[in-house]
Amino acid sequence: MPTDSADFSQMRPLARSRVRDLAASKVRDLANAGFGVEGVKRFWFGEGDQPTPLFIREAAMAALADGRTFYTHNQGTAELRAALAAYLTRLHGRSFDNEAPSVTSAGVSALMVVMQAILDPGDRVVAVTPVWPNLVEIPRILGAEVVRVGLEPKDGRWTLDLDRLLAEITPATRLLLINSPNNPTGWTLPAEARDAILAHCRRLGVWILTDDVYERVVFVPAPAGGGIVTAPSFLALADPDDRVVGANSFSKAWRMTGWRLGWIVAPQALREDLGKLLEYNTSCAPDFVQAGGVAALEQGDASIEALRLEMIARRDRLLAGLSGLRGVETTTADGGMYAFFRIAGQDDSVAIARRLIAEARLGLAPGAAFGPEGEGWLRWCFATTEEALDDGLARLAGWMGGRAPHSHYSYR
Repeated sequence: MPTDSADFSQMRPLARSRVRDLAASKVRDLANAGFGVEGVKRFWFGEGDQPTPLFIREAAMAALADGRTFYTHNQGTAELRAALAAYLTRLHGRSFDNEAPSVTSAGVSALMVVMQAILDPGDRVVAVTPVWPNLVEIPRILGAEVVRVGLEPKDGRWTLDLDRLLAEITPATRLLLINSPNNPTGWTLPAEARDAILAHCRRLGVWILTDDVYERVVFVPAPAGGGIVTAPSFLALADPDDRVVGANSFSKAWRMTGWRLGWIVAPQALREDLGKLLEYNTSCAPDFVQAGGVAALEQGDASIEALRLEMIARRDRLLAGLSGLRGVETTTADGGMYAFFRIAGQDDSVAIARRLIAEARLGLAPGAAFGPEGEGWLRWCFATTEEALDDGLARLAGWMGGRAPHSHYSYR
């Protein structure tokens, strides 16, 4: 037993070095700074301005009224898992059993649980970037090392150098991370690239984890004769024992951001371990929230198609407005809900985003929030009304025209 009176508690850091080294979200930092500024038009977060469809809310309210407030199975209610299996079968054209999906408390929880199951400290993770920061910070929290393969703007769209990506996926790689359609660029993985990546990862025994949250918000023509529109998915091609995991969420396609409900699709060999980790992370998603998820899956296709068409129209309106501003470079999103653009001569995206809040009352997300590949770019969420987009464009045009509005400036 020590005989001196030294206070050892003061010599030890309160958090792990990996956690202390994490950068705070630059989107959240910007938003927090802008919340205190009166009259800011907010386009910085990735959510629409409309509430969850009424039929989903009513299903959850009915379950709550019925007293469904108790714990459920770690991996979800039997009703929701069956609804997910049926939905996945329709979406991907291959059969999924009721045990394939595991329900999570939000899509980000799905990502965390999967990576907790797969990664050890020191593992090598390859990620297609720029990307939503949570996706690449989770491996760092777990002690893994992330190798970034950057998308590049070319001919008005963001593109992937497939050869470069395949070269980075080596026998030493444990996990590949892909978000498609991509936040923030709108890049969507082509089917032929998906096929090559899957074959390469199969040969090397590399896990693939896809963040599929925008897969239904993809901007391609609807199939002749009807049918579900979705982005190319690894789940459509994966064999039952392939090292392919899909993480998804009800947040975007069903306008359910505040519900915090997601799911994982994993091979049989991983499911038992996922159940254990779900117990130690969140135990289970709320029963009445899961009831809303069932309604979303079983009744939501028409609502999603209406949202998808709305997002195409909003994208086109915003890009037309941005393209009309001198010095603005735009890229076309093939999915998602964001325009990614840059202004000539403005290389510090955080600084320009702060100026836009202060001087134009315009709230956009800085591209640097999504990694070094996004520096100099700005992300604008277009999941809002035409009037709001036009207002935002007017503010940006006025600011770029050299007008220096005062703090009392009144926008329409």
